[in-house]
Amino acid sequence: MTPADLHQALAPLTAKLAGRELDSALADWLNQAAGPGSATLAAIETACKAGVAEGWLCNREGGGIRYGRIFKPAADLHGFSVDVVDMDNLAGPHHSHPNGEIDLVMPLQGDALFDGRRGWTVYPPGSAHRPTVSQGRALVLYLLPAGAIVFTPAA
Repeated sequence: MTPADLHQALAPLTAKLAGRELDSALADWLNQAAGPGSATLAAIETACKAGVAEGWLCNREGGGIRYGRIFKPAADLHGFSVDVVDMDNLAGPHHSHPNGEIDLVMPLQGDALFDGRRGWTVYPPGSAHRPTVSQGRALVLYLLPAGAIVFTPAA
């Protein structure tokens, strides 16, 4: 497995996301179209798990979180950047999403949840949160339109 395999798994999906409103309807669509049992989810999970095992994904660490931006925003990813974090029952740093954020939780141990949810989660532009993995360990993939994220003090 290589970063190119992850890129190949994500590009057709980001093509379908380009220009769509980031809202709960998009989260519902993602959970149906690219959720459990889908070839898209299987390809993303396989590439992410291999990337962590092989050391090319989540190759930085801070505050108990392994993380890394694997792809900067690019035309062939339809303007999305791609970050992946490895978290085990903890909360990450508070941040806001100027353009929104699309997240996928991939449990590794236990029945891990991301911000209390399973599967895909979508945050609209201007939203903010302290990303939290509970009930186990998980990889979380973040798609950020234009790579926009602002780390902020918690309110």
